Amino acid sequence: MEMPSKEKAIASNRDAWNDSARHHKDNPEWLSILKAVTQGDFCCIDNTLRGVLEQVGVDGKDVVQLGCNNGRESLSLFALGARSVVGVDQSGAFLDQARELASRSPHAPEFIEADIHHLPNELHNRFDVALITIGVLNWMPDIGEFLRHVAHTLKPGGALVVYETHPFLEMFDPEAADPDRLASSYFRSEPFVQDQPIVYEGKVEQQAATSYWFVHTLGAIFTGAIEAGLQISHFKEYPHSNREELYDRYQQREAQLPLCFTWVGVKY
Repeated sequence: MEMPSKEKAIASNRDAWNDSARHHKDNPEWLSILKAVTQGDFCCIDNTLRGVLEQVGVDGKDVVQLGCNNGRESLSLFALGARSVVGVDQSGAFLDQARELASRSPHAPEFIEADIHHLPNELHNRFDVALITIGVLNWMPDIGEFLRHVAHTLKPGGALVVYETHPFLEMFDPEAADPDRLASSYFRSEPFVQDQPIVYEGKVEQQAATSYWFVHTLGAIFTGAIEAGLQISHFKEYPHSNREELYDRYQQREAQLPLCFTWVGVKY
């Protein structure tokens, strides 16, 4: 397979997410979120991430979420006391959903359409906390370059909080005949390629823009953070799944895999 250029992969992933946005609104969960966000204390952040954010301190802070999708987590940050929240995503279709949710909320986040590699200057050195949640890092062709751009959003002393799927999971295929067999190298260099809509449950059997999912080792992530001027102050691995339900099969085992992790990097 011919490797796409970085620019082609980023643009194609944007098109794939825009293609997929309508399928997410077809999910019954969309209607429940529309109703839930009308409450001032709406929060869909799980206890794991909430604990880390409370430890870092969001109360009274300016927060940016990079890769905010439909904005539900950005809106949730107000329940933790955030003074202001900006959500950034390169999918205009998902930001339309984010603004629809925000219009029903008593809070007023700002949503900006931008590729993380080309952030507007007004986002530089502006935030006390930057947040990245599940399913962001793997859309990035170059994790080191990505983290350098993320670090630019933070004030000196600001903290990047990451809650992500563990890269060990990329070695398994939960839909394979033997889902416990190692299916891919931890050090895989070529991306996984998909030509169907990106959905969290099941599959939509129709053609969509090609999406590219890149595998990054923990070593690559940490090295990228350090080289971006971030000092790692917290790292913890967990046995629970925060990915699609297909991956729940890897929970509660005697020989338990690490399924997700949190880490915090402080800009110095």
